[in-house]
Amino acid sequence: MAVTRRPPRRVVVVGAGVVGLSCAWFLQENGAQVTVLDRSGVGAGASWGNAGYLVPAMVAPLPEPALLRAGARSLLTPGSPVSVSGRLSAATVAFLMGFTRNATASRWRRGMAALAPLAVRSLGAFDELADGGVATEVHKRTLRIGFTARQDTAGLEHELAAARAAGQEVSYRISAGYEAPFSGRVAQVLHLEGQRFLAPGLFLDALTGSVRERGGEIIEGAHVRSIGFGPGGLQVDTFAGPPHLADAVVLATGAWLPELGRRLGVRVPVQAGSGYSCSIRLAEPLAGPVYLPGARVTLTPYGDRVRVAGTMEIADRDAPFDGRRLDSVLRSIRLLIDGADWDDVREPWVGPRPLTPDGLPVIGATTVAGVHAAGGHGMWGMTLGPVTGKLLAGQIMTGTGAPELAPFAPLRRARRLG
Repeated sequence: MAVTRRPPRRVVVVGAGVVGLSCAWFLQENGAQVTVLDRSGVGAGASWGNAGYLVPAMVAPLPEPALLRAGARSLLTPGSPVSVSGRLSAATVAFLMGFTRNATASRWRRGMAALAPLAVRSLGAFDELADGGVATEVHKRTLRIGFTARQDTAGLEHELAAARAAGQEVSYRISAGYEAPFSGRVAQVLHLEGQRFLAPGLFLDALTGSVRERGGEIIEGAHVRSIGFGPGGLQVDTFAGPPHLADAVVLATGAWLPELGRRLGVRVPVQAGSGYSCSIRLAEPLAGPVYLPGARVTLTPYGDRVRVAGTMEIADRDAPFDGRRLDSVLRSIRLLIDGADWDDVREPWVGPRPLTPDGLPVIGATTVAGVHAAGGHGMWGMTLGPVTGKLLAGQIMTGTGAPELAPFAPLRRARRLG
């Protein structure tokens, strides 16, 4: 006799970043009652202070041959766009070794092919949120990417060609520099059309409000210590308060995913890569996002100011804010941007991006029945968060695997990463 599977009725989501909140919203869309638990608060990890640009055409695995060509010296040089901070733990060394082994052309192409289905559907997921009542502004703009005379557009054009080959609509043109806010040192500008940006904080507020309005509960300051089975079935235990009973659980804790994930069979290493941001004022308003690939720094409209975001510092997930690191981000673009008030720097921020050795997220079922993971999106959590939530929610509620998520299985063998 066939056993009829009932969709989960109560789902607990651990983590209130963009990925966790997106999972919660789409679970509600599929009929689940949702409780979201976060150890700190909404967006307290990597979500709140990121650049806020939604650029599916540039979604790619972070391990790439260009990083190897830059050499290990740059990783160990303070102030480099990608660097290692502090003492190297055994876990960090293992991560860097796996990262290095994955930074080959063939593995990068496989990673691009895996990410492409998510990237293709990413902006549509934002449209579904808006149509469903998430009241936030997502602006459609051209992303302008500035290159100095010593830099070549060929590397980026190669990535864009790979994105186009994988099914994305990619349209761009290249012009001479000398347009605000670029200084005369920017010789060429690549105009990547059809991209979007938003204010991350406002978006998270709107998503949080929508989850609550639809009957969801969001509990901040709820530090989860274990996920397992109790007398009433699947339950989530925190360090304070009664257990939360559930039919299904989603672990979406970003850079902290290993704390609980290891006990659930997740063997994909997740390493924190700290990103810094702040806001400055420009003499002329910025209409759309700007990217400086040499410095790996993005400038995005942020109210009447501009958010500056950049750097990838391999560090402890709880590493404190380091003002010297933010200073190095600002120094790296001083000569490339005109009209900035460098003495009016506000809203300094640091957050840990969750990185994996193969540059692919961790999405899907764990070894514990009913428990799922969603994390490891690296630099692309904001772009891919809603589509991750949509696909994983559908998979959880129907019991049918989403083919787009197959490459990101949390139980994929670690040896395949390296």
